[in-house]
Amino acid sequence: MVYFDSSKSDNTGKTLQIAKDEALKRGIKHIVVASTRGSTGLQAAKLMQNTGIKLVVVGHSTGHIELGQQLFDMELKRQIESLGATVYLGTDLLTGFPSAMRKRNRFTEETVVADALRMFGQGVKVCVEIVAMASDANLLPVADAIAVAGTGRGADTCILVGANSTNQFFDIKVREILAKPRDF
Repeated sequence: MVYFDSSKSDNTGKTLQIAKDEALKRGIKHIVVASTRGSTGLQAAKLMQNTGIKLVVVGHSTGHIELGQQLFDMELKRQIESLGATVYLGTDLLTGFPSAMRKRNRFTEETVVADALRMFGQGVKVCVEIVAMASDANLLPVADAIAVAGTGRGADTCILVGANSTNQFFDIKVREILAKPRDF
């Protein structure tokens, strides 16, 4: 396990390298990477090219921050896909609806789950979330995978996870935390 002293985007390269190395060492066929604007996704796609690893880059749905706005750069999406990876832009399982409820001063069970996962770090919460999202979109089988996410910009968290879909959310298993920041 690697502990980063801080949650900086400088950790992205090392985190992605850990994901690749562990996947190859363990025979893991799928890596899921969170990417808001596409730069982390492109870095991952370049690193995973010609490895036999199926890479899914997961971004936010349109309107995540501002109505009608897509944060993911469409040129980066094209580049990622040209390298053989898949880009999925969908609704955040533990963010979208709970955010709408918080604006109305209400909480949801999803908020409790998200906050509990954040106790291990924002990246762990996002890793679990993107695994469920990719599984829901039939881009990730029910099998062990590696998930990569971050705290803000870039990537600083890497986990080995038993993937599953949203309707089987509590069957998702965080098997190992491979890297994360200490100061999340």
